[in-house]
Amino acid sequence: MSSLPYPSKQSSASDHRLNYQSTSLRYNQEIKATLEVKTVVPPPSSRGGGEGAATDHNGVFLTWEDLWVTVSNGKKGSKSILQGLTGYAQPGELLAIMGPSGCGKSTLLDTLAGRLGSSTRQTGDILINGHKQRLAYGTSAYVTQDETLITTLTVKEAVYYSAQLQLPDSMSRAEKKERAEVTIREMGLQDAMNTRIGGWGSKGLSGGQKRRVSICIEILTHPKLLFLDEPTSGLDSAASYYVMSRIVRFDRKDENRRTVIASIHQPSGEVFQLFDSLCLLSAGKVVYFGPASQANEFFALNGFPCPTLQNPSDHFLKTINKDFETDPEQGLEDEITAEVAINTLTKAYKSSDHYQQVKRLVTEICEK
Repeated sequence: MSSLPYPSKQSSASDHRLNYQSTSLRYNQEIKATLEVKTVVPPPSSRGGGEGAATDHNGVFLTWEDLWVTVSNGKKGSKSILQGLTGYAQPGELLAIMGPSGCGKSTLLDTLAGRLGSSTRQTGDILINGHKQRLAYGTSAYVTQDETLITTLTVKEAVYYSAQLQLPDSMSRAEKKERAEVTIREMGLQDAMNTRIGGWGSKGLSGGQKRRVSICIEILTHPKLLFLDEPTSGLDSAASYYVMSRIVRFDRKDENRRTVIASIHQPSGEVFQLFDSLCLLSAGKVVYFGPASQANEFFALNGFPCPTLQNPSDHFLKTINKDFETDPEQGLEDEITAEVAINTLTKAYKSSDHYQQVKRLVTEICEK
């Protein structure tokens, strides 16, 4: 029996073999199960193209048009979760999906990633590089909000074992090991390589470090399309910024040209500045889709300017959140209710240059 790639100190040979066998077997089983769940195959569309096509060297252009998602609501019929959404994501850019709780962020992310449950019904077109096609294994990845790491492994072991399982047999063990170590360094975890992941009752990595390990495991195959579900959930502002800045830095390398789509709840001002594009949802409708840097101007032009020195994302979410528009202590309602604000902004977006630009870009991408 060969030894662990990264053996722990102070262990006898027999203990070492037993630990290796039990840990390796359990890890292989869990990773294989995880990979079966996480394989992302965007759903087929009614337009063009053939299945099984690979992505080109320019990366993945993902578009969706008139996207509706409904779920059965028992005797009451069905409920619309997403209502007529149109948008796109392109290589080398980070698209952030934002909105209050229950607005449809995770549903949109799961729809684009082909992860909707059988109880939901989806209509509309989702296209990859303008065609209906399936991404080859390893071309896309999905980082879930919940951690699925084995707490007894070190960072090195977790990423290296994943490399052994995910990377093709055409790569040697040495090449897989090098890919794992390079990925760890790119996510800024080189100083924690030999630290156990840890969990309840055992010391280990911080929340931000664990999130980066999860991302490491998913990007080992150098996916062209990366989905992130609440990557900053549970992290403080400093850890959130570090995680997102690492993702952005990795995306924008010329050789990678990765397309990244992330659902995110309430980013700090620094994190918000990292976004290239913003999809702002409320009650399943698009309030704004366009460059993140122009969202402030859009809100101001339509009567909802962001106060000086306030985080723009906080202002956007406060404006379109219907849950807290009544003051429970004073019994007073805001002069302009969130319902009015949402209707105003939704109508303004539909008649704006931003919406026309989105439709134009979707058409251009589909015609390439």
